[in-house]
Amino acid sequence: MSQNQEIRPVFTKHLLHPRYWLTWLGIGFLYLLVLLPYPIIYQLGKSLGLLSMKLIGKRKETAKQNLKLCFPDKSQQERDALLRDNFISTGLAIFETGMAWFWSDKRLAKHSSIVGDDYITKVQQSGQGVLLIGIHFLTLELGARILGMSHPGVGVYRPNDNLVMDYVQLKGRLKSNKYMLDRYNTKGMIRALKNGELLWYAPDHDYGPKNSVFAPLFSVEKAATTIGTRILVKLGQPAIIPFTPKREKKGHYIVDVTPVLKGYPIDDDVLAATFMNKAIEHEILKAPEQYMWLHRRFKTRPKGEAPLYTDSVQSD
Repeated sequence: MSQNQEIRPVFTKHLLHPRYWLTWLGIGFLYLLVLLPYPIIYQLGKSLGLLSMKLIGKRKETAKQNLKLCFPDKSQQERDALLRDNFISTGLAIFETGMAWFWSDKRLAKHSSIVGDDYITKVQQSGQGVLLIGIHFLTLELGARILGMSHPGVGVYRPNDNLVMDYVQLKGRLKSNKYMLDRYNTKGMIRALKNGELLWYAPDHDYGPKNSVFAPLFSVEKAATTIGTRILVKLGQPAIIPFTPKREKKGHYIVDVTPVLKGYPIDDDVLAATFMNKAIEHEILKAPEQYMWLHRRFKTRPKGEAPLYTDSVQSD
């Protein structure tokens, strides 16, 4: 690694070990599938999503509970329809990840557009860094690739336990990033922001009680929320810009870039978390059926409060 601890893919003979043959086979199969015309890819993804809805019961219950907690005013029929659409998006996400990793820029450009691109351009022209808030949409991998074609940035990275998947994932993500940083490399992130880079960051999941505070999110009054955003903003002094990658009808993807967020309360963890959660709500509501509801967003509870999920041993 360099002094910035940049992470880059390195191919070694170890990746050809028989234990990884099935992984290579699966990746090769995905590569071939995403070469197909988009209407076929869409139907395959939709079918996979509806099938998974029947097979992964625990995740289905997690998604149902999240929708109930966040949207208590919606009817059961409305939430059921949202759940079905969300599982379709989950199936499509497999193929969209392959599209992000394997499609050429030319093909991807035909199926995508960016709204609000100038918000990023203006900040970068001033020399200020950009903290790009990437909400965990199921289309996030593809959205990052689309935006990275015009605004390559610095990715925050969680290593994959499977070394082949790790290698392929890194190669795919470096098509839209200058380099990658480990998610625990806070110093590297701050350095990148001070150097005027665009840094991808996702503060919308429950990362556990460490370095988190409780703040409202939708109708849940106490959602564990990372304080990492405040640290990066306070020390790196970037502009904060959220974006949402949305799948539209007829196979077109729009990356919707939000204007620079103003008034971020930099000196208070809870106020900062509340501010960011409001911004996250705004982005999710742009396409709620495409958000990653399968994650146990509210698994961390304040001391003494009952869990919000019935299966307390389920992991994410």
